[in-house]
Amino acid sequence: MKLQLAPSVLSFDLTSLSISVPQLVRGGADIIHLDVMDGNWVPPITFGDALARSMRRHTDCFLEAHLMVANPESQFEAFAKSGCNRILFHIEGCNHPHRLVEGLRRLNVGAGIVINPGTPVSAISELVPLVDMVLVMTVDPGWGGQPMVRSALNKVTELRALRPDLEIEVDGGVDRETIVDAKRAGANVFVVGSYLANQTDYEAAARNFKARMEEA
Repeated sequence: MKLQLAPSVLSFDLTSLSISVPQLVRGGADIIHLDVMDGNWVPPITFGDALARSMRRHTDCFLEAHLMVANPESQFEAFAKSGCNRILFHIEGCNHPHRLVEGLRRLNVGAGIVINPGTPVSAISELVPLVDMVLVMTVDPGWGGQPMVRSALNKVTELRALRPDLEIEVDGGVDRETIVDAKRAGANVFVVGSYLANQTDYEAAARNFKARMEEA
């Protein structure tokens, strides 16, 4: 599986994304990850589809929207039209996940399902053959900068055994040290937020992290 770096813009200065995102892409970022929170399903409020639309004007990089919102299906069309290539929703936040996957297919965007640290793989076992990606949260959703819940990586290993060709993403507490365990567990896509945002040269930081991914 190809290893992919997915910087999360949540941890960056949102007023400067037209500068920082191209720097990250030049450094080798494969995906730009948008953490969308509504102040309802999770306490914080972040941003909506307007940011994705604006970002699309500054980069042709693959964009994915991670919807941590109530009624995620109500946001699918807006984010698809904004230029997002993939949309991910939480199994914990919906009642009819098969219908949601079908809705994303009709919009011609990639479909991803997300599980929280306390949710077992069995909750999504019937969806695993149908989606493009499973995102395993390695922190509880809501805020950046949390330490990784390393026990959640056991779900990555379980998912890799279920479907060897699946794109498996991890999100939460990923840095130069924890990526070793995440990669070993079987993940191939890594959401990195605070670690990259805390660097002074984003292009160099992305390039160095990509090298770390390969050697881990």
